[in-house]
Parts: sequence; structure tokens; C-alpha cells
Amino acid sequence: MAPELKRSVTTPLLFLFILGDILGAGVYVLVGKVAGLAGGAVWAPLLAALVLAMLTAGSYVELATKYPRAGGSAHYAQRAFGPFAGFVVGFCMLAAGVVSVAALALGFAGDYLGQFVTLPTVLVAAVFLAALALLNARGIKDSLRANMIATLIEVGGLVLVIVLGIVVIARGDADLGRLAQLGTAEHGPMSAVLVGAVLAYYSFVGFETSVNVAEETVDPRRSYPRALFGALAFAGVIHLAVSSVAAAVVPTEVLAESSGPLLEVVRAAGGVPTWVFGLVALVAVANGALLTGIMSSRLAYGMAKDGLLPAVLGRVLPVRRTPWVAIAVTAVMSLLLALTGDVASLASTLVLLLLVVFLAVNVAVLVLRRDEVDHEHFRIPAVIPVLGVGSCVLLASQVEGEVWVRGLLILAVGLVLSVGRALRHS
Repeated sequence: MAPELKRSVTTPLLFLFILGDILGAGVYVLVGKVAGLAGGAVWAPLLAALVLAMLTAGSYVELATKYPRAGGSAHYAQRAFGPFAGFVVGFCMLAAGVVSVAALALGFAGDYLGQFVTLPTVLVAAVFLAALALLNARGIKDSLRANMIATLIEVGGLVLVIVLGIVVIARGDADLGRLAQLGTAEHGPMSAVLVGAVLAYYSFVGFETSVNVAEETVDPRRSYPRALFGALAFAGVIHLAVSSVAAAVVPTEVLAESSGPLLEVVRAAGGVPTWVFGLVALVAVANGALLTGIMSSRLAYGMAKDGLLPAVLGRVLPVRRTPWVAIAVTAVMSLLLALTGDVASLASTLVLLLLVVFLAVNVAVLVLRRDEVDHEHFRIPAVIPVLGVGSCVLLASQVEGEVWVRGLLILAVGLVLSVGRALRHS
């Protein structure tokens, strides 16, 4: 009998896993971009995105506690709609994860690292991904311990930004009136909230990756509701506080044009070297890549167990009991993307790909209500997944046309692979 994954993830580790994934590199760069779309009232689209994310999170909690195993969204879609849908959903998640890790590898090798040392991007990306793969293969508990330290550093950096912002506000050098300025020349108030929410939504995704470690969680029924809702709420408070002080301290046009918006707050406050945030940003990028790499490898492993990907991806190290083949393959795919192309053009499709996944998951909750299991699990009111479906449709309607083109091309690849798999099995 093949060895199973080891249950070693406790509630605190799961909370920090989710929090670390949500508070990744996004919060360090997206505040300015959201301000450019929504105006000084950055908190409005962020709050809207948080509420919409909570709806889908409720569906994930029910399914993760009902079916606590690796594979996550793909497994739920397969149970609800069959292997074809399971493959397409899993492919979307896998594609998003691999592209995200590749983008983060390039981000790690870019300007933030350039503040300390200048090295070839190819070399940095290769070493970076190899190190992450080795840590991932060593064991999820060691990976999550590293995540715990990195998450504390990330949160500490964000808390420092909040404190510095409050100092600037207290000495009268901020403009709190900007927090009421909702809308831009291109977008009215309502449009600004919706368009900004699409981008802000990226700041809260990451919670969905945690379901792929359900099979390694000690007590999923108790751990997931506490860890998932707690992490989203905590991240929401941090995001709202950081964005509010940044918008009050830094003029909106400066914030929107900056690639390091939090550095603008540090500069305005004075007293803290800006290189500190270069270091914190590197930790945030590395942590985000580690967690996404864990998700991608566990997803590939779970899909292999469901027969949606080659069985070799389901191989587990006998001692470490980690899915080493899945880890190696997803790391190589990320490296190829990092070496052979500019993933910036694909990064904007991540939200759209995840909306496809979230739509399927919200519908799957309702479909699987008739599927009884032999253990207790969390149950969300039926209205929540219905609203979750509506939230996905609403956000997808705000996605730009060129992003739709790229997203549909990726979906087409998944569909072709799924049809090919079905023909081979037939």
C-alpha cells in the first residue's frame, strides 16, 4: 500500500499558512495600483473584495472539512461534475500556481534583490526555485515553520508601515480628506469600487491553496473554520489599515505611480532606512512562492490520485512522505516559464482563472449537499455559495477584454488536454 501524507499541520500552523499566502507580495505593490483605479478611498474596493472573498471562503470551509484530502478544488469539481470538470478546474489552479511561482521567482531576482547585489536573473531564479523545491520536499512541517517566521516578518513590516503612517498623521503632515475621494477621471464612484475590487481581490486570494493540505491537517473540522476565517479577517484589517495610512500620507498620484508604494510611506515618515523594506519585500516574495509551490505540488499530487494526471505524480518519499515527483515537476515548469518568457502578461489572468475555479467550487457545494459522509463537517448556509456565484460573475464582468483573451487561451489548453485524456482512456 502506498504511504499516505502525514497529518502534522495544527490550527496555528494552518492559520499562518493561510495568512502568509494572503499577505504575500501583493500587499506591497498593489496599494498604489488600486489607488490609480479608485482614487484616495483605497479602502472601499479592498473592503468590497474582502466581503466577496469571504463568500467563497465559506464554500471552501464546508468542502475542505467534508472532503479533507489533497486535490482541493479539482477534487470537489470531480465529485460534483465528473472527471472532465475536475481536470479543467484543477488545470486552472495548477496553471495559476505555476505561473505565480515563476512570476515571484522573477520578482525575487529583480529590483528588490538589486538593492543588495546584482546577479543574473536566470541564475537567481534557478537557485531560488531549487531551494524552494528542496524545502518543500523536506516536509510540510518544516516548510510551514519557515512560513511562520516569514509571515511574522511580513506582518511586522506592515505593522511598521501602519505605525509610521500614524506618526505622519499625528504630526499633521497627512491629508485624511483623500480617504473620502472615491473615483477617478476614468471611473465614477461605483465603477471605481468594482474595477478596483478586481485588482484588490488578488490581495485576498491565497486562502484557496490551504485546502490542498487538508490531508495533512490534524483536525480539519475544527481547524479550517478557525484558521480560514480568522486569517482572512486578520489580513483584511491589515490591508485596510495599510492602505488607509498610505493613501492619507502619500498623494494619490504619487502612490499610483510608485512600484513600491509602502516605501513612499517610509520616506514620508523618515527615521527608518528604506532598504529595510527591500529586505521585507524579499521575504514576502519568497514566502509567497513557497506557499504557492506547496499548493501546486499538492494539487498535482491530488489530481494524480484522482486519475486526472499521470500516476507518477502521486509518488511519495517513503521517509519524508512528501510528493517529491509533483514537487520536482511543478518546480521545473515554473523555471521554464521564468526562463523562457515574460510572465507579467500572464500574471493579470490569475484572478480570472481563479474566478473560474471559485465559480465551480460555489456551485459544487450546492450539488454535493446530497452526498452524505460518515463524519461531522462544517456546513455553510445555502445562501452563501449562491452569493459566491454572483460575486464571481460580478467580478468577471469587470475584467478587461485582453485578459479574457489570455484566460480563454489557457482554458482552451486545459480543455484540449482533458479531451485527449478522455480519448486515451476510451
